[in-house]
Amino acid sequence: MTTAGAVKRPLTDKRIALIVNPKAAKGRWQRNLKLRRFFYDRFPGRVFDQARDKAEMIRLARSLSLENDALIVFGGDGTLADVMQGTHDAGRMNDVILGIVPFGSGNAVRGSLQIPKAIGRAFKILRTGEPKPIDLIDVNGHIASFLSIGATAKATHITSQSKVQGLLGHLLAARSMFLHGRQWMDVELFDGKDDKGRTFERKTLRLKVYDCIINKTNQFGYNWMIAPWARLDDGYLDVTLFDIRAYSYVFYFPLIYLGHYQKMLKHYKVKRMIVRGKNLLVQYNGETLPSQDRLEIKVLPKALRVIAPKRAP
Repeated sequence: MTTAGAVKRPLTDKRIALIVNPKAAKGRWQRNLKLRRFFYDRFPGRVFDQARDKAEMIRLARSLSLENDALIVFGGDGTLADVMQGTHDAGRMNDVILGIVPFGSGNAVRGSLQIPKAIGRAFKILRTGEPKPIDLIDVNGHIASFLSIGATAKATHITSQSKVQGLLGHLLAARSMFLHGRQWMDVELFDGKDDKGRTFERKTLRLKVYDCIINKTNQFGYNWMIAPWARLDDGYLDVTLFDIRAYSYVFYFPLIYLGHYQKMLKHYKVKRMIVRGKNLLVQYNGETLPSQDRLEIKVLPKALRVIAPKRAP
């Protein structure tokens, strides 16, 4: 029971389940008995670490979201997307609080919420932080916090099929971006504003695109500041169109990584968009979709509460 005047912790009196991706961080969960015991002791009978693939993870999250008030996700952005998808499918996104313990190669949501990367410090945030409402993205029915169409999606597709995972796998796959050509895209934007602050109800674009970035997080994985103007709670999709050639992208990559070059590109804030093209490659939260000819993407305002440091934006 919380005494008068005391600060109530975010998980006080909550039914909690800890969802672990056992394959994250190159299987470190299975190898580290001390780490497993730490969480088994703190969540006796509430650690779920047997999901073998994406579909099973979504089913598990759907089931647990119906039984619990809070889900703690132990994994990377892909695991987080699966848990969000399961919670969404269960109709429980407005009811369940999410906690994040980063444990994977990509942690863009963690970075944008300023959750510490170290497991012990991130675990402490579950006790000292506060639930913050964040927006999410719906892309053809899939729930995400960031996605891309084009060159970075192609690299993600290659990584997903490679035996080499982690940072090295991403670097090897990134070689494909040197040869990736621009692709015609028809883009419809709705209820938004451009980089000059001019508002519009509908805007249509037809252009050759090397990469299209649609984010709620500032980052991709590995602290890549891909969307410097994105905000997790502003009610808009943050859209950046890289209508440049591969050699320009590669030459300016250091500035792109730091988020500076994006100031020279077409940038929009919108609530909904439709992208048409031929065999579009898509990645969302580091996961891949089959190639698409049409994508409908919309923001889900303040769809979920995530425990974050009190100082976090």
